[in-house]
Amino acid sequence: MEEEVGPGADMEALVRRLRLHRPGPSPYEPSAAVAPAPGAGELFRPRRAAVLVCLFRGAAGELRVILTKRSSSLSTHSGEVALPGGKAEEGDADDAATALRESKEEIGLDPALVTVVTSLEHFLSKHLLVVVPIIGILSDINAFKPVLNAAEVDKFFDVPLEMFLKDENRASNDLEWMGKEFTIHHFSYAKGDEKYMIWGLTAGILIHAASVVYQRPPDFAEKRAQFNLPKYSKECRSMPRQEPEH
Repeated sequence: MEEEVGPGADMEALVRRLRLHRPGPSPYEPSAAVAPAPGAGELFRPRRAAVLVCLFRGAAGELRVILTKRSSSLSTHSGEVALPGGKAEEGDADDAATALRESKEEIGLDPALVTVVTSLEHFLSKHLLVVVPIIGILSDINAFKPVLNAAEVDKFFDVPLEMFLKDENRASNDLEWMGKEFTIHHFSYAKGDEKYMIWGLTAGILIHAASVVYQRPPDFAEKRAQFNLPKYSKECRSMPRQEPEH
């Protein structure tokens, strides 16, 4: 199937194939049937977010994905590389609507230019936010006229999606959290004089997205974990602070 996503790729064929993708059930859906024990406190209900894995065809026919560098003035994840996206709001119809709304707010991406094709397996952020990746296809990159929200984004750039399957320009470290061992991946990418580090949750989502799109596993051990959500809010513990590799 890889011929569909190589140079000269037929994007319509890719759209049709990805629309058939069905992610597994989310391990992070709270059970409505659970009742709190007397005196145990408030049940934990994780907040939800969505990010857009926006793919387009590069000049050589390769699939590329749009990324942002978050504003250095933000209180969380400042200066880090991220996918466009954010927390769900009450007026959002679904996860795709969240991802598209946030992408428009952050980088001025018109939702009308994006063909949403599928969602992916849910991820858990280090702050216990359930993150839903949405794959969208941008058929005409030249129609995208970026307008950056300076309060949220310092810059945007794009990288080849397939780099997240290759054991090149990659470092990793193992971590234990909530009783689970897993690997945090760090990918370095240079564009001109700019150097970027794509790591943590964003790297994990892009490894999975690339595996789905290219229909093959990465060339390295992914070692991803599914965490057990705490039952009560008072039991919540954020992931220990990590820094990107340099």
